[in-house]
Amino acid sequence: MTLAVAAALLLAVVGLRPVSALPVRSQYALSVFVVALLLWLTKPVPYAISSLACVSLLYALGVVNSFEAAVSGFTSSLVYFLLVLLLLGNAVRSVGLDTRLANRLLSPDSTPRGTFRSIARNVLVLALFMPSAMARAVAFIPIVEEVTAEFDLSAGSGFERAAFLLLGHVNPIASMALMTGGGMALVTSGILATSVRPLSWVEWAVLMIPPTVVLYALATAAAGLLNDVDADATVDPAPAGIADPSADGELTREQGLVAAVMAGTVLAWVVGSFVGLPEILPAVAAVTVLALPGVEVIDADDVKGLSWGVLFLIGATLSILDALEATRTIALVVDLLARFVPFAAFSHWQLVGLLLGFAVAVRVLFSTGSAAIVVILPIVLRFAETFGVTRLYLGLAVLLVVGSTTILPFNTTAVLVSLDRGPLTNRDVTLFGLVTMGLSLVVVTLSWLFYWPLVA
Repeated sequence: MTLAVAAALLLAVVGLRPVSALPVRSQYALSVFVVALLLWLTKPVPYAISSLACVSLLYALGVVNSFEAAVSGFTSSLVYFLLVLLLLGNAVRSVGLDTRLANRLLSPDSTPRGTFRSIARNVLVLALFMPSAMARAVAFIPIVEEVTAEFDLSAGSGFERAAFLLLGHVNPIASMALMTGGGMALVTSGILATSVRPLSWVEWAVLMIPPTVVLYALATAAAGLLNDVDADATVDPAPAGIADPSADGELTREQGLVAAVMAGTVLAWVVGSFVGLPEILPAVAAVTVLALPGVEVIDADDVKGLSWGVLFLIGATLSILDALEATRTIALVVDLLARFVPFAAFSHWQLVGLLLGFAVAVRVLFSTGSAAIVVILPIVLRFAETFGVTRLYLGLAVLLVVGSTTILPFNTTAVLVSLDRGPLTNRDVTLFGLVTMGLSLVVVTLSWLFYWPLVA
C-alpha cells in the first residue's frame, strides 16, 4: 500500500507539477523527500533498499546533475562516525565491559527505577567529557540491555522503554550545556558570534547550564513516569552475571585494552573540543588499534553485524538535504511563507512563538540538529532584528527547542539507533518528541522571563 501511495505521489508531481510557485527541480526534490519519509516510516522494504531507491530518484528526475551528487550524503563524516561508534560499542560488549559497567550501577537491593535514575545521572555527567550524544548512546545501549536481562524484565518493559527514550531523546539535550558540548552548541555559538556578539566559554556555561540541566531532569522524569518504571523488582543476590562479586575482580587483558582505548578516545574528544580536532579522528584511531593483528578485538564479523540499514538511511537523508539546499527549496518555501504571514501584526510573544514554531517545522526536515540550526538560526535572527526581538535570547531558545525536538526517528541519530536496537516504535518516538518539545518551551519561557535577564 505504501509503495502504491509513493508511486502515485511521484506520478502526480512529475505529471502535474501542482505547485506553480516552486521551480520544477524544487518540486521534484520535495516529492523525493516525502516519498523517503513514507518508505522509512512504514518500512515496506529494508532501509538500505529504500535509501538507494530515493537517491537514485534524485538523479533520475534531474534534481541533481550526476549520480555522484545524488549520493553526496554518503561521503559525510557523520555516516563514518556512526559506523566507528557502532564498532566501538560492539567492542565494549564483546569483551564484557558492559557487564562490568552495569555491575557498577547495580547492587543486590537495586531496583529498575533506581537504576534508571543512575543511568540518567551518568549520561549527564559523561556529557561533560564526551561531546557526542551518539557516542554516549552507543556506550550505554549494551549496559541497558544487560541490566534488563539481570532484572529478568520482559521485552518492552517500562524500564527498557524509558531507558531507550533517555538515550535517544533526552541524552542529546545534555550536549547543549557547554559551548564545546557538541555540534549544535558550536554552530549556535558561531552564528551568534557573527550576528549578535561573541560569547565566551564561561558566558555560555552561565547562560545554558541551568536551563539545560532543568530540561534534562524534566525530560528524564517524564520518560520514567510515562513508562511506569518498576520500583519493586530487585537483582538476585547470587546470579552468575552482574551481581556476582567476582565481576569486580581484575580486568582481563582485552578488557583493560578496550578500557584504555576508550579512555584515550574520550580524552581526545575533550581536548579536541577545545582545539578543533574532528570527533571522528580519535574514534577511527581507536577502531584501528582494536583491529590490529594480535589485538583483534574488532574483526570481520563485527563489521558484518553492523546496522547497515541505519547507515544507508542516514546517508540517503543527507543526500536529499544536500539536494534541497542545492535547489534552494527550503529558502523558497520560507519566502512563500513570508508572503502570506503578516509578521508585523503580531505582538512580541506571538512573534517569538511563531519563530520558534517555524524553527520546529524546519527542524523536522533535518537528520541532525546542527544542520537544522545552520539553516534556521540566520533566518530567525534576521526576523528578530527586524521586529525588535532580543536576538541573544532567541538564539539560545532556538537551540533548546531544536535540540529537544525529535518528531521523526531520523531527526536525531541517537534516536534512530535507539529505535533500531530497542523496543520503541515510530509512534513512541513522535509522542515523546512532542513531550520534550513542550518541556523545552516551558524552560525557554521561564529562562527568557527570569533567568537570562538576571545573568546576561
